[in-house]
Amino acid sequence: MDWKSEWKPLALIIGAFLIIFYLPVGVPRFDQAVLEAFHLAQYYAREHVLLCLVPAFFIAGAIAAFVSQASVMKYLGAGARRVLAYGVGAVSGTILAVCSCTVLPLFAGIYRMGAGLGPATAFLYSGPAINALAIILTARILGLELGIARAVGAIVFSVVIGLLMHLIYRKEEQEKARAQAAMPEPEVARPLWQNGLFFAAMIVVLVFANWGKPQESVGLWASIYAARWIITAIGAAGLALILSAWFGIPGLQLGLVAIPVAALAWIFPHHPVIAFTAGAVGLSVITARRDDEAGEWFQQSWGFAKQILPLLLGGVLVAGLLLGRPDHEGLIPSAWVARAVGGNSLSANLFASVAGALMYFATLTEVPILQGLLGAGMGKGPALALLLAGPALSLPNMLVIRSILGTQKTLVFVALVVVMSTVSGVLFGAIF
Repeated sequence: MDWKSEWKPLALIIGAFLIIFYLPVGVPRFDQAVLEAFHLAQYYAREHVLLCLVPAFFIAGAIAAFVSQASVMKYLGAGARRVLAYGVGAVSGTILAVCSCTVLPLFAGIYRMGAGLGPATAFLYSGPAINALAIILTARILGLELGIARAVGAIVFSVVIGLLMHLIYRKEEQEKARAQAAMPEPEVARPLWQNGLFFAAMIVVLVFANWGKPQESVGLWASIYAARWIITAIGAAGLALILSAWFGIPGLQLGLVAIPVAALAWIFPHHPVIAFTAGAVGLSVITARRDDEAGEWFQQSWGFAKQILPLLLGGVLVAGLLLGRPDHEGLIPSAWVARAVGGNSLSANLFASVAGALMYFATLTEVPILQGLLGAGMGKGPALALLLAGPALSLPNMLVIRSILGTQKTLVFVALVVVMSTVSGVLFGAIF
């Protein structure tokens, strides 16, 4: 036997054995942390996979299947005009206003279709960071100055981080731009306005199915929240009409899905996720059986799901093990976190940025978490640093970005977010 080629498997086996052998099973903190890991993973599966990720996978698959590379390169490509490319990247993320994990399939879709690294990372940051409802909630609960600083910082960050990523990898981006310029113009299967309506219907489903509950029970946001499932149903009905009229899917098949979905919505009015899941499964079954472009749409969506879901769920388990859930501790005591972010020192801001980058925040949950930390003595500078780094990054998010961009680019992107958040926190803390 050639032991030179076998030492790596042997080392892995021995390492895994030692880890399992010395697991501190029975120690209360460890047992609680393991439980928290599964609690967080269950919460993520219930609240985000079905309503957030499944629509995002379908949208990403549609980008790969129906959007021409020429269209992506025209607006987001390495050779596109910078004002246009970064404006589209930042604005697109703002409109979607999704969490750090839901944005990943969409980011993967546009990047693989030829988007430049700079505009793509601007989109990657802006999607979860520039959330209008979260910014309003920040201003009302944590103070107007923090709300304004978060809004301005997130918008500036999305563009600056994209520009820096492009600058750091400019040689690679220049080669990509030359290669894209030599590509022939592809044939267009359908008019732009039809594809636009198709994507708009899916975005309506994604955005309104996940519309966050505001604190107030009256007003515009509360009215939208109350009607969110009606708006989602309208978006789904529009999607069905589009699939029948422009994609050749028989109306009878779509009707066989719509009828049980409507029945489930009527039987379980307080559990709309049941009807939503039935609709997603029905659409998957219809498209998976086809050999045309609708079948290609399903194949692309399924490809993103296979790549992204295992990494996300694994990352959520690790995040829950280390940091727990809000008001529940993992291996790292929350008291350590509270002490480390006290005041407005450089170390406090850096720790807040790193902790925010590793933690998983469901949409809008960062505000009450920070409210508690501020009450425990957290400085306003570290609070802003966490607000700028936390929603845009998480440990699960990083694992998936690495599978798309590679280790080096992921480390650079994360470092830019952490450093810029830290500097912004120091400056904000000095002023306020």
